[in-house]
Amino acid sequence: MFRTLGFLKRIKRPNGTYNLRKATPSTDFPEPLNGFLACQITRKCFRSLPKGYCVPSIRNMSTVASSGTVHKEGAKMLVTAGSHAQKMVGIWLFGSAAWVFSMVVLGGVTRLTRSGLSMTDWKFTGSLPPLVDEDWYHEFEKYKQSPEYKRVNRGMSIEEFKFIYWMEYAHRMWGRALGIMFALPFSYFLRKGYITLQLGLRLSALFALGAGQGLIGWWMVKSGLEEPASEYVQPRVSPYRLAAHLTSAFSIYCGLLWTGLSVVMPEPPAESVSWVRGAAKVKRIALPVSLLVAITAVSGAFVAGNDAGHAYNTFPKMGDTWIPPDVFDLKPVIRNFFENTSTVQLDHRILATATLLSIGTLWWSTRKLDIHPAVKSLIGSIVGMASLQVTLGISTLLSYVPVSLGTAHQAGALTLLTFMILLNHTVRRPSGSLLKSLPQVAKTT
Repeated sequence: MFRTLGFLKRIKRPNGTYNLRKATPSTDFPEPLNGFLACQITRKCFRSLPKGYCVPSIRNMSTVASSGTVHKEGAKMLVTAGSHAQKMVGIWLFGSAAWVFSMVVLGGVTRLTRSGLSMTDWKFTGSLPPLVDEDWYHEFEKYKQSPEYKRVNRGMSIEEFKFIYWMEYAHRMWGRALGIMFALPFSYFLRKGYITLQLGLRLSALFALGAGQGLIGWWMVKSGLEEPASEYVQPRVSPYRLAAHLTSAFSIYCGLLWTGLSVVMPEPPAESVSWVRGAAKVKRIALPVSLLVAITAVSGAFVAGNDAGHAYNTFPKMGDTWIPPDVFDLKPVIRNFFENTSTVQLDHRILATATLLSIGTLWWSTRKLDIHPAVKSLIGSIVGMASLQVTLGISTLLSYVPVSLGTAHQAGALTLLTFMILLNHTVRRPSGSLLKSLPQVAKTT
């Protein structure tokens, strides 16, 4: 049957559909197909189909082919089932990211109020807080056995203990509530078929990292419940474990934010080839600057873990010198960068200054580029946020690390990282199909 159609040739249109055309003159059909002949061919082709089978129209077939091509060549959609599902998943991911942000802030308050070691045990599922006086005195007696009570808080009243206990309890339960808030919508969207395999795997990895965050937190707290090596040293958590805990939280936040942006904005804002080229130049500078911002934030965790903010509360000098004489006292030398109070604070100062200068370089290098207005606005916001963050850091140091300024400084680090993620997501390369449809220069109004 199909031998008679051998003289027809498939011609691919620009929109992805195919058209049938005579390839060469044929003895079977010397004339073009007329309506009657086309009808006869259609009847022969579909005679073997079951009764009642609906043959799609040529228009519908063209539409399906066209949409399939766009999906293949254009931006890969992470959410199926239309724009409504896309919006719902995006709101959920941004809400989860905001929840993680609040967790980081609450964790900073817990650390600065020295509340993190008030609970001396841990359960993965959590437990009810003390509700009667007998339970409170039982928890207080357990805390009295800890090194922190013996060396720092000896003589603390039950009311003072209740404050630090509630701070740590709130931090833990807020994290467990985040797990439930993430898991339930995730299950719903999977059941509805909104989430693609790629997005599902990415979100599963983030959920596993979030579950592990609780274990990392307890691993960190346990280090503060051990007796210090010297009687002159105050009990505190390991700076390595605190840095791991904070880095993990930052990673979860960045992953949720990037994924949410990818869901609601599959394509970057691009209205011309010229803007795409400008964005590529911005990206080459933005990536290393983002890495420097992240390293500076992690170095801040070592400052917190070593209580380095309570030493050398002067600026720009550290005491009477630019570089303290004991920066390399520990052996091996590498330990000084993570455990030596003087070296850790000096590192953080140098990294913060380098970050501010690199962001200034980013602005200076891109100020004359032909780029999207949104990119220009983001770069300006990053410069302002970096300046504010440095100001907060200096103010926190000079004020001997009050809870309000210390918390604001930690939140500022995550805010600056947020702006860098937004910038990198905005300047990524568009899909091939979008790139082909763009004019060389953006239209001016």
